[in-house]
Amino acid sequence: MPVTTTTDRPVPAEPTEPGRGFTARVHLGRMFTPVPSEFLLIASTALILTVFGLVMVLSATMATTAEEGPFQTALKQAIFAVIGIPLMFVFSRLPMRFWKRIAWIALIGAQALQLLVFTGLGFDYGGNRNWILIAGFQLQPSEFLKLAFALWLGYVLYRKHTLLGDWRHVFIPVVPVSAMVIGSVIAGKDLGTAMVLVLILLGALFFSGVKLRIFLIPLIVAVVAVATLAITSPDRMRRILSFLNPDCLADYLGDCYQPLHGIWGLASGGVFGLGLGNSREKYAWLPAAAHDYIFSIVGEELGLIGCVVVLALFMLFAVGAFHIIRKTDDPFIRIAAGGIVVWVIGQALINIGVVLRVFPVLGVPLPFISQGGTSLMSVLMACGVLLAFARTLPTATPVGVTARR
Repeated sequence: MPVTTTTDRPVPAEPTEPGRGFTARVHLGRMFTPVPSEFLLIASTALILTVFGLVMVLSATMATTAEEGPFQTALKQAIFAVIGIPLMFVFSRLPMRFWKRIAWIALIGAQALQLLVFTGLGFDYGGNRNWILIAGFQLQPSEFLKLAFALWLGYVLYRKHTLLGDWRHVFIPVVPVSAMVIGSVIAGKDLGTAMVLVLILLGALFFSGVKLRIFLIPLIVAVVAVATLAITSPDRMRRILSFLNPDCLADYLGDCYQPLHGIWGLASGGVFGLGLGNSREKYAWLPAAAHDYIFSIVGEELGLIGCVVVLALFMLFAVGAFHIIRKTDDPFIRIAAGGIVVWVIGQALINIGVVLRVFPVLGVPLPFISQGGTSLMSVLMACGVLLAFARTLPTATPVGVTARR
């Protein structure tokens, strides 16, 4: 009989653990997981606006900071951008349970920081006591309070979302805590920031789905409170009356000086502008050229085209945020994102409206663009929260790729 040897037989393959190789591929692939289009839209517009803001701050301050160095102010702004941009992407990786758990802690911490303005660390600027000085750095605590307030409202209204038909559940604890937060800013005479906080409150209530009659009550209270604060302050009333004055040129050397130079700078740019760096108003003619009136410098140097580009970027930012609100099933994400987008877009519209003389001078910076490191950092941190929300949205499956079970 023919003898067969073991070498003629095929060697069986070693048994493998079911799914072991595929699991390894899946873990490696998580590094390259696609993100939703809303993530890309918000991140790209935030980065473009930040870089654009650094360029405009450099241009607006080169003439007035020549003695201490033409790049000094822009470098300080860039430091906050270098810190804020990585922080934005770190925030984008944090899970929802983290943001829900930290809501109360963030509000308490931000409120404690805001109260420091009434201690020896606080100081006045432009008639407002809303800044503190720590280790040589000036900080505006109310900017961080905006983000903490939006997160807190999102968490509280999320926990009560099935009870919001009863006004008592809307009132407690939202109204007392909101009054404390907004009151601490008003105590520093910063009406502009207080109005933004009111917008955040109204935005959160609107996106929480409360009944219209319940929503109208805080809206009416907010309007009455703002009107009362304006009437009881001689300085605010003077600015409002100058805004309503049909012959503002008659008060050129008074309260009309800044609004007139702001609108003149914006108008002198025409369609194409005078060219980047060629502003004339920034040579000590326009007060706060790099702060509240930087949009006037944008119009003067880059013209109507530059202004339209800025408005388009803010519109794209809003589109990305509203897509998150529309697509999410999580009430916390919907409410907190609503508060943040109303804050950023509402503040931008107020700032631009002041430059256009649609509103009286309120001292509200243009998000991403105006000089102010605390303002820039807080907005970038808020973008990080929106990016974290965007990561929870489903992504489209690429064509030709089938889901594996």
